Amino acid sequence: MMLALSTLLLTPVVVSCVYWMATSVTMLRFFRDRSAGHSGWLPTVSLIKPVCGLEKNLYENLSTACRQKYPEYEVIFSVQDPSDPALPLLARIRAENPTVRIRIVVDRTRAGPNGRLSNILNATAHATGQVVVYSDSDMRLEPAYLRTIVAPLADPRVGVACTLYRAEGADNLFEALELLSLNTDFLPAMVFATETGAALACPGASQAIRREILTRIGGLEPMAYTLVEDLELGRAVVAAGLTIAFVAHVAVTGVDLRRASVWWRHQVYWEQNTRVANPVGYFFTWLVRGVPFAGLYALIGGSEWWLVLATTLAVRLGTTVVTSTLLGDREGIRRLWLLPVRDTAGLFVWLASFIGRKVHWRGRVFVLSGNGMIEV
Repeated sequence: MMLALSTLLLTPVVVSCVYWMATSVTMLRFFRDRSAGHSGWLPTVSLIKPVCGLEKNLYENLSTACRQKYPEYEVIFSVQDPSDPALPLLARIRAENPTVRIRIVVDRTRAGPNGRLSNILNATAHATGQVVVYSDSDMRLEPAYLRTIVAPLADPRVGVACTLYRAEGADNLFEALELLSLNTDFLPAMVFATETGAALACPGASQAIRREILTRIGGLEPMAYTLVEDLELGRAVVAAGLTIAFVAHVAVTGVDLRRASVWWRHQVYWEQNTRVANPVGYFFTWLVRGVPFAGLYALIGGSEWWLVLATTLAVRLGTTVVTSTLLGDREGIRRLWLLPVRDTAGLFVWLASFIGRKVHWRGRVFVLSGNGMIEV
């Protein structure tokens, strides 16, 4: 009995160590082989920023959209509630940037229960650019962002272009745990999956698509009842015979989680997204959650438990330093001491994602159907 339990606990420990090292190698190759260069193709661009309420650093983040070094582009801020508290701030940003074409779209129209998708869909109806760029409200964009994300679309075989993004600016424990979740878990896993072909990814927080491709795949409306609308967009593009291009550019997103309950719900929401996107693959992610299993192995007094625990932590922390350095994540490196806590909490979040069908997003509660669609 003890041997069987030890084997069960050691399996994810071994698999995790191999996976973390493989992920580090994959990340190194990704940044070595891909460039975040620019092309001579500079189409007109509509930069869409969906907004829903006030967030930490919202003014600073949205203002960066208006400081792009790009010849011809427009910024569209889109909200759905006419009484949204962010509207005065949007008006202020427009007044402070008279040389940039800025429009504020207020539209209650909902194509379906997916609020974010409905918001960007409303804005897209007003877009005039040859290329539409979707960038979440908490993204802080460098001046070269538009040139960088648009460049791959010069190749007609590319349907969607995406950039990576890392979290920054954690002010409390829960935000620090969220930062580690994104920077040390989600991002490396996404790069590993796309580079190895293990899974499809098309992160909606930072993506660009030609308007003609949107028309070709039938627009965004069919995705209004899906939870993971960005992945559905990627799937539609691939089904049309086109590819998804990832640029070796790392944008910055904020973290705004002031209470434990908000952090927990957001973590479960992220995991539910991953589960819906790839149910079978997600189930087996327990095999790459080695830290809590190494801890359990130590608790039962397994043979050479101290060596198992020390090796697991060394590999996890060492490979994280590599991937975090590549992402420019100095903040995450400073908070490495919290990583075992995050990994252990992550196992409980993983379990919670299988329990119940409720999804919490921006103060709203959705119910998922068995096939991952949002029920009305």
